Amino acid sequence: MSFSPVVLPGIRRRNLLKTFLYGASASALPWVAGCGGSDSPTGSSAAGRVGASETNRFGGTALSNNQFRFRNIGPLGEPDANGVRTAAGFSTRVVAISNMPPAPGATPWHIFNDGGGVVPREDGGWIYCSNSEIPGFGTLGFTVPELAPIGNTLETFSPGLGGASALVFAPDGTIEDSYRILGNTTFNCAGVITPWKTWLSCEEIPTGLVWECDPFGIQAARPLPALGMFSHEAVAIDSERRVFYMTEDMPDGRFYRWVPTAGDWPEGAERANMNQGLLQILKVEDDLNNAMNGPVRYNWVNAVNPNAPQTENRLPETAVFDGGEGVWYQNDRVFFATKGDERLWMLNTTNQTIEVIYDLTTAKAPNNILSGVDNITLTPFGEILVAEDGGDMQVVVVYPDGTLVPLLQIVGQDQSEIAGIAFSPDGKRMYFTSDRGGPNLQGGYGLGLGMLYELMIPDNLPNAQSR
Repeated sequence: MSFSPVVLPGIRRRNLLKTFLYGASASALPWVAGCGGSDSPTGSSAAGRVGASETNRFGGTALSNNQFRFRNIGPLGEPDANGVRTAAGFSTRVVAISNMPPAPGATPWHIFNDGGGVVPREDGGWIYCSNSEIPGFGTLGFTVPELAPIGNTLETFSPGLGGASALVFAPDGTIEDSYRILGNTTFNCAGVITPWKTWLSCEEIPTGLVWECDPFGIQAARPLPALGMFSHEAVAIDSERRVFYMTEDMPDGRFYRWVPTAGDWPEGAERANMNQGLLQILKVEDDLNNAMNGPVRYNWVNAVNPNAPQTENRLPETAVFDGGEGVWYQNDRVFFATKGDERLWMLNTTNQTIEVIYDLTTAKAPNNILSGVDNITLTPFGEILVAEDGGDMQVVVVYPDGTLVPLLQIVGQDQSEIAGIAFSPDGKRMYFTSDRGGPNLQGGYGLGLGMLYELMIPDNLPNAQSR
């Protein structure tokens, strides 16, 4: 497999070309990469899979409360100059605003920021990949499912205005460059940094595809029709078992996995070609509602007409998930969110069980502060960071014992949503977007066409510099 070659404009790309060809240091990324997650050095755990006896319920390495990263950060203070409430010791920076160049000579940042992830650079810097969730004709079928046939037809004749961009950081956090890594796609939502350091961008329309993008801007993006045609929200990768997990953001959405053929991802190979494999759908052996009370068994069934829109090929015996959102893999567990019923789910891939780990309607105070569940990210310690779409515009941390802790809150942007949570390689900076945020006339920030924030994490937190 190879990407289609493209020509890099300008001298600024030469160092990135060298970085890409010789590879970024795998040991440079001990922290989580971004939406989706994998068990690779560029995913959620630098050490790969950890033994069950060494992990907590969420597959993290923290075995007591004082080992978690954000558990005891304290209450959120007043909004800072950027309109963000954080706990004492934290600070924020705005690093990109839609339609404005983040650095001199850089490509203006795209609008409607959504999912994002980080890959390391050989020089100690990093690249933040970000999706642009611009609607198109295909969005018609996403908004009104009955109109999908019309929207799908129009989409084939009109390239989308969405895609993805890359933001380049120096080792000290200085912004060096930005450029597009994907174009002519529609409603790009979340994705994942792969174990081989590419970005998978998901189209959230009924005929949506997953696209593989080169964060270094060297190779052209390519579509991955083998991963199915549906309203892709997010994807996660178990690289040891060589399995992809995917959510579908529709009211009657399903939960999918894709298993490459032995030739597509051979044993011992660094990467999957993502050209040939089996698309499957989760089927629950019991009433799915019983997952509210504890684990229930599941299995997988093959998709019907995997090369056609799955909205037209539903299997009634498969489990229905109302509005699938973020998904993350970590240590034999797959986590995902459903916005329609405000739930977080966990699959145990060893036991082959699924259960609800958070449900807003049954949650009791003070552990009911999370609504509008959307993108999710896990830390290696087993903390689920949930970005709110609406709600209170918070990032909320969910713990294995059910405790919820607010990490931050954006004020004055109630019609927006938070997404794109990803950490710098050293774990000292966290990125998050406001997809409808932007400058206001008073010199602060309110509603706009999208912006990207950076959260600076103080060194004196537990495990703040742990690798």
